[in-house]
Amino acid sequence: MAVDKPSLAGPALQSPTLPQQAKLFRIYNHYRLVVSIMLLALLLIDPVNFDSQFRLPDYYLAGSAGYLGLNAFIALIIVAGFQPIRRHIILSILLDILIIHWLLFTSTGITNGLANLVIISVAAGNILTPTRVGTFYAALAALCSLGISGWATLVLDASADDLVRAGSLGILYFAAAFTLQYVSRRMMRSEALASSRARSLEELEQINKQIIQRMRTGILVLDRHGQIRLVNVAAEELLFGTPSSPNQQLPPSRVLPQPLKLGLEAWIRNPGQRIEPFQPFPTSPRLQANFTELDVSRKDHILVFIEDIGKVTQQAQQMKLASLGRLTAGIAHEIRNPLGAISHAAQLMEESPTLSEGDHRMLDIIRRHSRRVNGIIENVLDLSRRQVAQADQIDLSDWLQEFVSDYLQTQDGDRASATIDLTFDDNLPPARFDKSQFEQVMINLCDNGLRYSHQKTGRYSVKIHAGTSADGERSYIDIRDEGPGIDPEQKSSVFEPFFTTDKSGTGLGLYLARELCESNQAHLSVLDDAQPGCCFRITFAHPGRLI
Repeated sequence: MAVDKPSLAGPALQSPTLPQQAKLFRIYNHYRLVVSIMLLALLLIDPVNFDSQFRLPDYYLAGSAGYLGLNAFIALIIVAGFQPIRRHIILSILLDILIIHWLLFTSTGITNGLANLVIISVAAGNILTPTRVGTFYAALAALCSLGISGWATLVLDASADDLVRAGSLGILYFAAAFTLQYVSRRMMRSEALASSRARSLEELEQINKQIIQRMRTGILVLDRHGQIRLVNVAAEELLFGTPSSPNQQLPPSRVLPQPLKLGLEAWIRNPGQRIEPFQPFPTSPRLQANFTELDVSRKDHILVFIEDIGKVTQQAQQMKLASLGRLTAGIAHEIRNPLGAISHAAQLMEESPTLSEGDHRMLDIIRRHSRRVNGIIENVLDLSRRQVAQADQIDLSDWLQEFVSDYLQTQDGDRASATIDLTFDDNLPPARFDKSQFEQVMINLCDNGLRYSHQKTGRYSVKIHAGTSADGERSYIDIRDEGPGIDPEQKSSVFEPFFTTDKSGTGLGLYLARELCESNQAHLSVLDDAQPGCCFRITFAHPGRLI
């Protein structure tokens, strides 16, 4: 990211900003108020010398009192909230120079120690407004000093040394002006550069924060006791199933899932050890955690990367099936032509009246396996031709009632007596899903459920329940059958392509269903709740999340 450097000679650097000017002027006015009080107090302490030594004591007294009144008035309006701008500051500095020279003129002349106050006023003016006006302050002060000295020499027969002293003071005025202008400009350039870099660093920090929050890899920062210090949205969803907004504060009660905490303890004991994949809760995908020290020198914080290894496996399977799909698309007609001939020949043979019972069994095997081969070809072609999901907001209660009614009407034969028990919670959040793909997933899961329920109970029955997740923001659907269930050692394989426990199945139905869910940012999993039968759960993405 390019960082804009401030120009070293631009108008923006010619004077401090308005808040800076106001703050510096407030400090300078406090100084003037103290000086004016001291000048008036000295007159009261030593009035005898005041009357005998000063040229115009009454005018001096009036000038001191007026100077005190002016500074007190300015202090009061500043306290009241008045914010002086540039022209107010310039006018105030000019009045300072003129009033102090008036006090010099009415007192003992340029030899008075008050002349040193002029240097301070010129210096303050060049700090507050380090421009050409600052040079004008010095020029005005030098002219006033030379005027007072010249008048005293011509009218009062004062020593010519006063002119030399006035000239020296003039040199000091200009030296102070030029020096402080240079120093002020350098300081403001440095401050502007520092401010620019601070803004750039803040922008970079915000960009990095946005990148981290939007990464699909989960990122955690933990202390060595497993307390969560930082978590991005992806880690929140993967570990707790409740994605939060980037600006949402982490709940104070949030603790690490037990498998991850045990993995952290094992890694602390042996940093070279790689922990096994884990599931934070039964319906979550399998995750892989990688640990590293955030600060090697301090060793107080640990950076954790959480990855969904199911996606890596899924990508590899997609590549394989894409290749298989292209291959199948190329040779489908080559396979279907002989397959069609085999099926047709089987039909012709079946019409023969001389076939024995054994021949009929052989023909049944031919027909059954011909249909299976054709089904495999169709499913692989569907995978290769699958279109991008066009997600819609779905009212689950209405959609499910309509789906169940339509689905049961399409059942015939033995399945005409099929029953689906549909229940759902109140106030279900809407689901984001492509309606045609959602229907395909539900048909696949219901077909499986009816088939396996019949295998065990002799009845075609399925239970469907739509509920709300723990965070109250997402919905889910459970499809439960009354079948024999899935063996624990087979649960990790049910979504793999071509894996099936049914001799007549192709092994692609559940894989395709999960693929369709993933493409809609939903998650299909096997629910392990120790109840009879098998339950598949579809957990939908947050309804406000873009796909």
